[in-house]
Amino acid sequence: MTVLERVREQEGKTGVADSEYAAAVAAQSDELPRTLKHELVSRLGLATVASMVSTPDLEQARAELRVTCQAILNEERFSELLPQEREQLTSRVLDEVVGLGPIQPLLDDNTVSEVMVNGCGALYFERDGRLLRSKVRFESADQIMMVVDRILAPLGRRLDKSSPLVNARLTNGDRVNAVAVPIAIDGPYLTIRKFSNRITSMDQLVSYGSLPAWYATLLKWAVQLRRDIAVAGGTGSGKTTLLNALSTQIDHGERVITIEDSAELRFAPEAHVVRMEARDASIEGTGEVTIRDLVKNALRQRPDRIVVGEVRGAEAIDMLQAMNTGHDGSLTTLHAGTAEEAILRLVLMARFGMDLPASIIEEQIATALDLIVMSARRGDGSRRITSLSQVSRDERGGVRLEEVVSYDQADDCWHLSVEPAFVTLAVASGALSEEEVSQWRSSTLRAACAA
Repeated sequence: MTVLERVREQEGKTGVADSEYAAAVAAQSDELPRTLKHELVSRLGLATVASMVSTPDLEQARAELRVTCQAILNEERFSELLPQEREQLTSRVLDEVVGLGPIQPLLDDNTVSEVMVNGCGALYFERDGRLLRSKVRFESADQIMMVVDRILAPLGRRLDKSSPLVNARLTNGDRVNAVAVPIAIDGPYLTIRKFSNRITSMDQLVSYGSLPAWYATLLKWAVQLRRDIAVAGGTGSGKTTLLNALSTQIDHGERVITIEDSAELRFAPEAHVVRMEARDASIEGTGEVTIRDLVKNALRQRPDRIVVGEVRGAEAIDMLQAMNTGHDGSLTTLHAGTAEEAILRLVLMARFGMDLPASIIEEQIATALDLIVMSARRGDGSRRITSLSQVSRDERGGVRLEEVVSYDQADDCWHLSVEPAFVTLAVASGALSEEEVSQWRSSTLRAACAA
């Protein structure tokens, strides 16, 4: 009895329709892909297959191997396979031989934003902000390591017992984190956060419901009026997406230095942007370039604004000093759950970089930052730009936070708590006209009435 016959016999017991069950299971069962892969290697020879998959033109190699797979599946012993079953089986084997195995279809799927391999036990992915478990998984730790090696080899990186942690960025912008045994207890772990360039403007965020139009206008003005802004939120809340949308509001006549762990920000071709990316140490332990190194170096590159993808350590003090020394309108992100937590984290991180009393660092923050905007991910996976707080000095020289925009999570609506000071100043200086500000005030009142 063939594999497919056994599958269909089982399908008869479960009551699932023949065509649906066979199409779903045939491409996912372990025995059929192993058989086809063995036949492919036997027919072409291991050396030939290895040579084909090591060439730069993998698409050509895939096309040539597909022809051989189809020839094998046209033999009499595979005659019971339906056309869609043969296509699924061929794709799975080619993904393993040429691509990245079980995760290749997920990487090709534009609706998937993140892929997570938890050893051989499970393969998860994120779609529309929700975590889902894949029906397929890796067969062995060796198969996972082969995929990791295939990802890291072109980058000159490696993952093994001597170097069990790796962070890298693929040429397409995807971020990769890999963990090997013995650090990874249940087998190698692999996380790939796919780069998305779908959202590149504030208007797109409005269309997705991430914030109302009047709030987007307020943030646009804040960038154009050179307010120093920190975007804070949790992992996967959309901080980088918002930072990119805010960055597009910078005038193209200004020189912008961007500093990131993994280069993700995108600008219009005509923008005056100098992009820099941190670098981990090499296998020999040399050549590391940190975010802090790049922030210090950026000050020597005549920037009008500095955009730091994320501050997470000692570079916080350098970023604050840059904001305080004529680089108004700079932008950054950090991990925090509230605006108050963002201030506490900035104080802690700045003290890593310079051993100063907390009171002095708070004064630096109060004079450097103008606004803290929060982002969050809701239970249904959607992202929201939530509260906006303006930063100023209190009477003791510390940080005073005042909420400008509040967000009601239960009703999924926003309220303007108080008009930010920079709007009034902009009208007085002529940077904003009375007419456009009046129209904006009317829109916020209409939104409040509708709510």
